[in-house]
Amino acid sequence: MALRDVAANRRRGGEMQVLLSPKTVGCATGFFGQLTLTPGEFVSEHYHPYSEEYLFVIEGALKVRLNGEQEVELAVGEGIVVPIGVRHRVTHSGSVRARAVFQLAPLAPRPDLGHVDTEPAPRAAEPVPDVGGTR
Repeated sequence: MALRDVAANRRRGGEMQVLLSPKTVGCATGFFGQLTLTPGEFVSEHYHPYSEEYLFVIEGALKVRLNGEQEVELAVGEGIVVPIGVRHRVTHSGSVRARAVFQLAPLAPRPDLGHVDTEPAPRAAEPVPDVGGTR
C-alpha cells in the first residue's frame, strides 16, 4: 500500500490517511496511517473505547492534550501511547506542517464503536473514515 492510494479524510481536523486497515489490506487487529496538520489545525477531542492509540511524530511538532488537562509536547522522533478510554486532542501551533504516524489496536467489535467524539468535529459534514472490519 502507498499513501497515494488512500483518500485523505479531514472530518475531525487535519488530514488523516488510513494506510493499513481491514478495508485496505485485510488485517484483523488494528489500523495504521498518517496524520498531517498545517499550522493552527487540530484533531478534535475524542476517545477510543476499545483501542490504544500510538502516535509518533515524523515532521514538525504536535501537542497532545489528555483528559482535558495534561498536555504533552512531541517533537520529531517522539511518540506517545494514549490508553483505552482516554480523551485526547492533537494540536499544531508551529509555523510549518507537522506529520505523525498513528496506529490503533486492538480493533473495536464494529467500526462504529471505535471512536467517540467529545467535541464537535471541524468538518462534521464529511463522512466518517471507514477502516473496514466486522459490521
